[in-house]
Amino acid sequence: MKKSPIETKEFYNQTIYIKRDDLLSKEFSGNKARKFHYFLENEFPNIKRVISYGSSQSNAMYSLSVLAKLRGWKYDYYVKHISSYLQDNPNGNYKYALKNGMKIHVGRIAPIPTENELFIEEGGRQKEAEYGLKVLAQEILEWKEEQGFDELNVFLPSGTGTTALFLQKAFWQFELGFTGTQVSSLFETKPMSPKCNVYTVPCVGDSEYLKEQFLMLEKDENLHPKILVPSKKRHFGKLYRDSYKIWLELQDKMGIEFDLLYDPQGWITLLENPQIFEKPTLYIHQGGLMGNESMLARYIRKYGEDI
Repeated sequence: MKKSPIETKEFYNQTIYIKRDDLLSKEFSGNKARKFHYFLENEFPNIKRVISYGSSQSNAMYSLSVLAKLRGWKYDYYVKHISSYLQDNPNGNYKYALKNGMKIHVGRIAPIPTENELFIEEGGRQKEAEYGLKVLAQEILEWKEEQGFDELNVFLPSGTGTTALFLQKAFWQFELGFTGTQVSSLFETKPMSPKCNVYTVPCVGDSEYLKEQFLMLEKDENLHPKILVPSKKRHFGKLYRDSYKIWLELQDKMGIEFDLLYDPQGWITLLENPQIFEKPTLYIHQGGLMGNESMLARYIRKYGEDI
């Protein structure tokens, strides 16, 4: 996987560095490319099919369709519900995942996989994601050294929180030169703070939900990223005027298209916490732009130019 570029931008009088993981590749980019990097780099001679589950417009759903197509696997995806509108008017991640050969199952629970099937948790929340996120951490640390920064704050919005968690854990491991288990034991002797701090905000549930997601993958809370609480509760997938407004502003002032589902919550919360900018701050663009096709259509129907 090639390195993604880092761009310097100004937004609301703050200097911000943008890690453009949305540019990793046309088909397979963003945090899903990092999460599923393990499955691209390693051989699975016995696997014939990949199975996963989640929402009908999930970024992971589409990315897995690309992975399956690249590896020559069949792909079965399970959802609780699909709206009649989406079924009649396929668009966004759903449309393009179907084009890649995804077979979708509605109202059924994903089966227990056989030895020839690979099961992927919703959103790619699993240990194998750590592999690709160590690569991302290394890229960031190399850039940090080139810039001459002693410390760095890293920010990204979270769904399952897998990316933020494994990124913070990797920073600890690279900084101290130990494995995760050995890093954990060091906290028993003295309080420590990494030179790269990861901050995130929950987009799917609240802070408690996000903590639960972290604990499924890493029991030691010393290795967890810092969770910021947004000033306003925004229900996942609902449309908000301020979310649409900041998305348009980002595109206008930076010339960068961000995801309409996660990034507005991320940027609003980041700007609500200006103390983060006291150190050089890197925002990770996690891709997910395929889903903008459906989200933007919804926003235009609701708000149009009235923002």
